[in-house]
Amino acid sequence: MKARTNRQVHTGTARRRAVHALVGLFVVALASVPLRAQTVETVTVTSRRPERKVHLPGELLPFLQVDVHARVTGFVEEVRVDRGSQVHKGEVLARLSAPELTAQAAEALSRAHALDAQAAEARAKLEASESTLSRLRAAAATQGAVAGNEVVQAEKAADAARSSQGALEESAKAAHAAADAARDLQSYLTIAAPFDGTVTERMAHPGTLVGPSTGPLLSLEQQNRLRLVVAMPEAELAWVRVGDAVTFSVPAYPGQSFQAAVSRLAGSIEAKTRAMSVELDVANAQRVLAPGMYPDVLWTLRRAQPSLLVPPSSIVTTTERTFVIRVRDGRAEWVNVSKGQASGELVEVTGPLQAGDEVVRRGTDEIRQNAKLTTRRVDQK
Repeated sequence: MKARTNRQVHTGTARRRAVHALVGLFVVALASVPLRAQTVETVTVTSRRPERKVHLPGELLPFLQVDVHARVTGFVEEVRVDRGSQVHKGEVLARLSAPELTAQAAEALSRAHALDAQAAEARAKLEASESTLSRLRAAAATQGAVAGNEVVQAEKAADAARSSQGALEESAKAAHAAADAARDLQSYLTIAAPFDGTVTERMAHPGTLVGPSTGPLLSLEQQNRLRLVVAMPEAELAWVRVGDAVTFSVPAYPGQSFQAAVSRLAGSIEAKTRAMSVELDVANAQRVLAPGMYPDVLWTLRRAQPSLLVPPSSIVTTTERTFVIRVRDGRAEWVNVSKGQASGELVEVTGPLQAGDEVVRRGTDEIRQNAKLTTRRVDQK
């Protein structure tokens, strides 16, 4: 029985040795067979300014807008315009009545004229004093003709006349300035349009007491030129440039589109919306559009600098990395990249790539690093 058991043990060991030998021979045989290259489709990394289209809401505002107030206190005498009136710069909109301002202007002018007369009299006295002084000095040249004290008194009289004349001249200038100020205040009784525009509100009527502290008399807007204000999200700001043309539409005119160009960027991002206000100038000579409309803006966003673009299918994302597979010298090379914005059917990427590099069209981590590849180039849009 024991001999039989020993034979079984020797037989099992021999079998295991034979299996190991066969496995070794199989591995050696596989190593001696050359690996077959995998065939893949490739595309070329392109470089161009990416662009994409987005729809954003906007708001139309008047290019200029002002609430017209009275600069002085008075009663409304007449209002020459009403809501919807088209006015030109400098055109009279309303007149006020304030008799006390007229009296103040007349009083200030009268005082200025009185001081002019006093200054003229002082100039005459100064000329007389200087003439007397000159004659006394000439006479004093002859010894004993004029007492020295008379010359001194004449000099002091001339100095006093000169001081009096100077003071009256300054007073006359101040009086004229006050008269001009009173006249300016009186001119504020006539209210004129500060620019060409449309009267959108009328809040005052004849007989109303108005002044700087009361409400506005009229509201005036410039509507033949409008501002289109769009809140541009922070992520899109790098795509916006002054001069970019956009297309927009408004619900009032379905099927009709309008054009505008970027004119100004606010330069500051609003904390609540994380967006920056971008203004576009809109020509509106026919006044088809109106302030307060909310257009739908179709914005074609373009990068200022060219970017590298690849198809989305070329980008492989794993838990460890994001990469594309570049084909170099017939072998696979994993190149780490970062994804950017989509541009049509391509995606912007950044990384150690160059325009013209050949990458696998449908990337996958099953294509291992340094794997041998046979390529077939595919055209991309």
